[in-house]
Amino acid sequence: MAQGIPDEIMMDGALIEDLAEVAKDEALLQGVLMRIQESSNSSELVTYAPFTLFPTPVPKAVFLQALAVQTHYNTLVDKISQDSDFLQEALASTIEVDDFTARLFRIHQQILKEGKAQSVVLGLNRSDYMLDQGEDGSSSLKQIEINTIAASFGGLSSRMPDVHRHVLKVAGKLEESQRILDNNPASGLAGAVAKAWELYGSERAAVMFLVEESQRNIFDQRYIESELWKRNIPTIRKRFDHVSKTGSLDQDKKLFVDGHEVAVVYFRNGYMPQNYISEQTWDARLLMERSLAVKCPDISTHLAGTKKVQQVLARPGVLERFFPDQPRVVEQIRATFAGLYTLDMGPEGDKTVAMALAAPDQFVLKPQREGGGNNIYGSEICRVLQAAKGTTERTAYILMDKIHPAPVQNYLLRRDAPLKISNCLSELGVFGAYVRRGKDTVMNECAGHLLRTKSSEHSDGGVAAGVAVLDNPLLV
Repeated sequence: MAQGIPDEIMMDGALIEDLAEVAKDEALLQGVLMRIQESSNSSELVTYAPFTLFPTPVPKAVFLQALAVQTHYNTLVDKISQDSDFLQEALASTIEVDDFTARLFRIHQQILKEGKAQSVVLGLNRSDYMLDQGEDGSSSLKQIEINTIAASFGGLSSRMPDVHRHVLKVAGKLEESQRILDNNPASGLAGAVAKAWELYGSERAAVMFLVEESQRNIFDQRYIESELWKRNIPTIRKRFDHVSKTGSLDQDKKLFVDGHEVAVVYFRNGYMPQNYISEQTWDARLLMERSLAVKCPDISTHLAGTKKVQQVLARPGVLERFFPDQPRVVEQIRATFAGLYTLDMGPEGDKTVAMALAAPDQFVLKPQREGGGNNIYGSEICRVLQAAKGTTERTAYILMDKIHPAPVQNYLLRRDAPLKISNCLSELGVFGAYVRRGKDTVMNECAGHLLRTKSSEHSDGGVAAGVAVLDNPLLV
């Protein structure tokens, strides 16, 4: 099973020698893997989530930097969601060519026209980063994106510390096992949902998880549901079609679905065009947005997480709009930005096109899509931009500098996949949770972290897309 293990496992620029010694011991390694895999062969329907055999070293300074800036990102997203003029300006070119974003924006406009029924705002987001390696070997934290809807793996990542602690103990590395950080995003995220439920003010009302028909990542969600039940908060799971068929608002705009009053709508669906299979689906989204239920996210917060907003925020002076008297906060956020460039029509957009065509391997072309596997790289950038460079179709994208992390060697464990050592790249996510009622911030917290690792042969895609696996940071 462990044929071809190299003499050492290079975990980063510095060799983690103790773990390398474990990997060289084929008998020990096979014993660890057999214990893991024996429990995964009993069902065709349920299997373990994919993960790395060993935790991945992450520089302590950049890890702490990511945690420290998260509450500022929470505040930024919340302020953007309240600034309708900014959203209009930022998304003006995008909604002309991107039908999905345009449909979301029309709902946003309708809610603004009618007035929001609920003053409580609940935000659960995840800011994702990679570590860009400089020529001098140093690592800098660079944001890939911020997810403001259906930010996943808060549940499963809460279990990963115990997994790697166990693996390291079995491998005889007790000291290393004690260095795995505690991490419980499920509790932190559920705590914010619980606060929103409490502020809604009805003990009989439920938290509704809005889910897909076929839910591969159900156990990630179940951890958060379990945390809510521990707090005696009822939960229900419904799909868009349930809302379409059984959803209604009473005279006070209270939302009822299948006879249940809904206090909080937690969207774990609705972030991709294919989630909206009919006009009835769009009507269901509007019904929920118009309701008294707390939405996570509400439509304006959903729009705040678009790639175009991310690009506009990187323009000089834009962050100062949201933090006018807080230069230190602006500095902390801006330090995490990668280079981001507009493709709007005009000289600036033309310059971006020329830059990308001249050196496509230095950039990533990003559409306004979530869910992984959507970004465009290398020669494909040239193909897309050559076709769209003279048309408004190019404004459906933004361009970002490609981040160059240092590769790390590890084993990626997946069901029915061959076990081999791989050159890997990791992505650090930090969960944020906030609750606001009117103008008063009730909660603003960093709720935990997530590390995902994939083979360096893959340019894009996350765990749900079958590319990345779950991991833990080992601070160095």
